[in-house]
Amino acid sequence: MRNVKESLTDQLGLPPAQGEEEHLSLALANSAIALTGGHAVDFLGTPAQANHWLTERGLAPVDAGMREMCATQLRSLREQIRSLFAARSEGLAALPAAVRAVNDAMTRVPTAPLLQWDDKTGPYRSTPHRTTAIVDHALATLAADAADLLTGPDAVRLTACGSAPCNRYLLRHGRRHWCSTRCGDRARAARAYARRTASP
Repeated sequence: MRNVKESLTDQLGLPPAQGEEEHLSLALANSAIALTGGHAVDFLGTPAQANHWLTERGLAPVDAGMREMCATQLRSLREQIRSLFAARSEGLAALPAAVRAVNDAMTRVPTAPLLQWDDKTGPYRSTPHRTTAIVDHALATLAADAADLLTGPDAVRLTACGSAPCNRYLLRHGRRHWCSTRCGDRARAARAYARRTASP
């Protein structure tokens, strides 16, 4: 299994944002990254990419057999978690749909074979398809981590990267509001340029 830090560095030259290694939900929120020049990268863009992302974090085996529906569920949870992170870091009210989505994900893993009913053969018990079970477990784990982050002591440190166009979230360390050295350098350069052009 490749190291998460090596994977991001290999692909973008961008290390994980502060807090991603402790909070899987933060890594999920940052799995779609806005880059300069209007470019973006989505680590969950295809079922294979979603499977790889989950595998790197120990949430799915390499051969989980992800389908587009699975990747869509993961991307959807990501957007709901991003919405909650934005609300928390900006001191705004959360969207009820985002709260519901996180709660639904946390409670979707059955603890026993569920009762089903077929009109012709009658009642029976069944377990979910292997891939569905893997995805449901991953979604529940990510949602629970988001709930823990939002309600725990790290919540006050949650912030968005202060260097446009970056859209990543991080846990602020001291006064640092950037997810990486690269974003910090870009923000400082932009401020210096603004000062130079504003002076007569």
